[in-house]
Amino acid sequence: MNSISTKNATVFFNNEVYTALNTYIKTSKPSTIFILVDTNTHDYCLPKFLERLESEDIVIEVMEMPNGEEHKSIDICSGVWEALSEYNADRKSLMINLGGGVVTDLGGFVASTYMRGITYINIPTSLLAMVDASVGGKTGVDLGTLKNQVGVINEGKMVGVDTSFLDTLPQNEMVSGFAEMLKHGLIYDKDYWHTLTHLEKLDLSDLDQLIYDSIIIKNTVVTSDPTEQGLRKILNFGHTLGHALESYFLENADKTPLLHGEAIAIGMILESYLSTKVCGLSLEDLEDITTGILKTFSKVDITKQDQNSIIDLLKYDKKNSHGVVKFVLLEAIGQPKIDCVVSNDFILEAFEYYAG
Repeated sequence: MNSISTKNATVFFNNEVYTALNTYIKTSKPSTIFILVDTNTHDYCLPKFLERLESEDIVIEVMEMPNGEEHKSIDICSGVWEALSEYNADRKSLMINLGGGVVTDLGGFVASTYMRGITYINIPTSLLAMVDASVGGKTGVDLGTLKNQVGVINEGKMVGVDTSFLDTLPQNEMVSGFAEMLKHGLIYDKDYWHTLTHLEKLDLSDLDQLIYDSIIIKNTVVTSDPTEQGLRKILNFGHTLGHALESYFLENADKTPLLHGEAIAIGMILESYLSTKVCGLSLEDLEDITTGILKTFSKVDITKQDQNSIIDLLKYDKKNSHGVVKFVLLEAIGQPKIDCVVSNDFILEAFEYYAG
């Protein structure tokens, strides 16, 4: 597969990842290489990665953080910043983030802010990180359970997508990443959506191409609007309610936390229903979207009490302006509309629709 050029970086695939990475290390000669992993990627991905990393005489330091969204926090950032300082990291150091979306988001933020910025490279190991989190330069951490409230937009030097790392991924994490691929189809390419919702006609050998196609879609959007002033907002389809759901289920001890993609899948169904009320999305498209998502994602019980609490969390969404909640909705599959305002009554109707 050919590499993909982003605004300030390049995405490489499979064997080319290591050719490009080792060439960069040889020519740039970083003072130290810091590799950020979580407890899972430390065990399942780091040994394989180190086998192919050619660091010559450059010192490599591995920094390990706990895995899971609940650890995507300023406290963990502080620990990584302190570790960098203790190991005498300087502005010529290189940070490699080897992991899923939590590692690439947090590691990118740490690198972007340590000494006002050191070079970093993302090596995503989850499907979610490959098609979404590691591409586009959005870095950051959660504020309590509120998603991605602190961060900066700053691309790394490169992204290395080695799909063999997916062999280490649990099934539920694969499914979680698939939600973002479905979103790319819904906001940009009806044919791609149709392909993803008819995977029974494909086999695993098609996965690399589907990942590549998803990254192309995201990169096309991001390159045209790197700081999210307009078009890039379409990537938030399903995320206004999805992030609120994710936060709510994370902060309530009596709830089983939702993976990011699980929450976004629900959010996409809810926001598709809202699209029929606000943007003229056809009932046929709504049925197609709902059926397509529920082929992969099981329904989650959301009580009336849950619904009101989730609506209360919408005020923290980053797309809001002047206290007004702004949604990305669909006029049709592949035709998004940004900055839509929706009544709470319609949102409650959407929850009723989802419950079936």
